Amino acid sequence: MATKDQPKPLMPHATATWLVDNTALSFEQIAEFCGLHILEVQAMADDLASSKYTGRDPVHAGELTQAEIEKGQADPSHVLKMHKAPVEVTRTKGPRYTPVSKRQDKPDGIAWIIRNHPEVSDAQISKLIGTTRNTITAIRERSHWNIANIQPKDPVTLGLCSQRELDAMVAKAAKRAGVTGEALPEKGERNDREKLIEELRAEREAQAKAANEAAQEAEAEAWLAARRAAEAAEQPIDPESGFAPSRSDD
Repeated sequence: MATKDQPKPLMPHATATWLVDNTALSFEQIAEFCGLHILEVQAMADDLASSKYTGRDPVHAGELTQAEIEKGQADPSHVLKMHKAPVEVTRTKGPRYTPVSKRQDKPDGIAWIIRNHPEVSDAQISKLIGTTRNTITAIRERSHWNIANIQPKDPVTLGLCSQRELDAMVAKAAKRAGVTGEALPEKGERNDREKLIEELRAEREAQAKAANEAAQEAEAEAWLAARRAAEAAEQPIDPESGFAPSRSDD
């Protein structure tokens, strides 16, 4: 038996898609190996999943062996064992990576730093936000192509950096410029901002959790509806999938 804390594939959904398409493993075996709900695997097999994934071969990736797959196919109760755990990806030195969904927020974060912390250098902003000096100069000189729509917003609230990183950058710039502690934000102001950030983060997490639960409920309802429809039509039920086999025209 594989332990519950067994590592999961690097790309669980893509791996599950490949196993569904290329093996005779049960949905339960695939779901347990990939760390997914069995209904997610069922939805992939029936093309009901909201997202389509390109299959990823776990044998080629070294996460499974062909012998292990064959053992699982021969014994539906066999729990697949990870052959080689995926290497954990760690951040290397270089420009900060910003998700595509947040890149449009960069100009707003840059404008906020320029307005509230003029002592911070362009090089510091570039490193913190992950942008070019040309972009910073354009915003500073108000020659940016989208300057009319740029609204200064706290980069921490936007998710472009952490509060610790921002405070460290401001403190370093203030020290270089000879600014005293009186010119820095009051502790109460920082606490209020941190509370706002926590509230926004909690709201985003709650929305993501609700969306995930709704998707799982929708998949479960679709599965149950198909099963009930098949029972109503008195069609035989495939014990593996829970769905009635499709009828072909004579």
